[in-house]
Amino acid sequence: MYFTSIIVLSTLAASVAAAPFKFPLPDGFPNPSPAQLAEIEKKAGGSLPDGPLPTSLKGTGITTLQLLALNEIFEVAYFTELLANVTNNVSGYDAASIAPLDRTYVINAITAVVNQEKLHAAGVNGILTSANQTAIQPCEYQFPVSNFIQAVTLAQTFTDIVLGTLPEAQAAFAADAGDETGLVPLFGSVIAQEGEQTGFYRFAQKKMPSAAPFLTGGSPSFAFTAIQMFIVPGSCPQPLSNVNLTTFGPLTVVTAPKPKNMTLEFSVPGLVAPSTNSIVYLSGQNLPVTVPISAVSTVANASHFSASFPFESGFADGLTIAALVKGANQTYASNDAVSAATLYGPGLIEVN
Repeated sequence: MYFTSIIVLSTLAASVAAAPFKFPLPDGFPNPSPAQLAEIEKKAGGSLPDGPLPTSLKGTGITTLQLLALNEIFEVAYFTELLANVTNNVSGYDAASIAPLDRTYVINAITAVVNQEKLHAAGVNGILTSANQTAIQPCEYQFPVSNFIQAVTLAQTFTDIVLGTLPEAQAAFAADAGDETGLVPLFGSVIAQEGEQTGFYRFAQKKMPSAAPFLTGGSPSFAFTAIQMFIVPGSCPQPLSNVNLTTFGPLTVVTAPKPKNMTLEFSVPGLVAPSTNSIVYLSGQNLPVTVPISAVSTVANASHFSASFPFESGFADGLTIAALVKGANQTYASNDAVSAATLYGPGLIEVN
């Protein structure tokens, strides 16, 4: 499975969804009453942590939590819509479409997930408000899926992105120290919970529940850009520019990747050249891999080009992230260094 680009996904979303997903929900989320919160906790299988929250945050910590809140609220929207589609036997989400999985089991599983995500979102916003920062409010969303398999496949991919982002969040909190130190184990527990989720999404596709021994890492701006493929432009009550992260241009993966060495075709809405640009891959916990681009063709300021996909050089099954960077044949010591050089991305490649 692979995703072509943010632009293509957004276009598909507009054609699939009759109307954007909007909050609030019937249970009061994102601002449930105490009684509603207690019911959410019951369905989630556990409560919000009851320990003290930070009363001060540094700049990096604030940005990290804003990103995480944006993601958790998006996930609440996504799984709420998925649960409604399955529960209401919408075409493509009925028992026959879910088989051989048991429909009741799937409903129970997604019910747990959506309520767990509500608690994740409430928890992150609670940390922000405890430190006198503004809570993140929901946007409107559209999702480029029309059946159950598409839905769990997409859920696997964005959960893979989350799993690559949360360790970066832990590192940021550890570096900030002070009040943020206690957030490191808290989000360690969230990493484990998200890992349990993605195992279910992979199992539903008849994949091995665990993709690889070491999952692909990411960088906050890659996650920030990816989230925006699901947000209806202009629908957020708080400008996304308030979040101190970069939104990259879209990188389309034109060729369907396979688990072998091969050549991929990409496209971007801009001008590129082999002398000034490269593709960089992030896969597993390996160092970034830079490859040259070639066969560039440009029409109306949109460029198509090719680059090798050296999967057999140690790439991980599951998610690989591609980025078009400025500079030719540069090497990078970290994912954040790749992000700093990125012009277009992330290209999200799932190979299994």
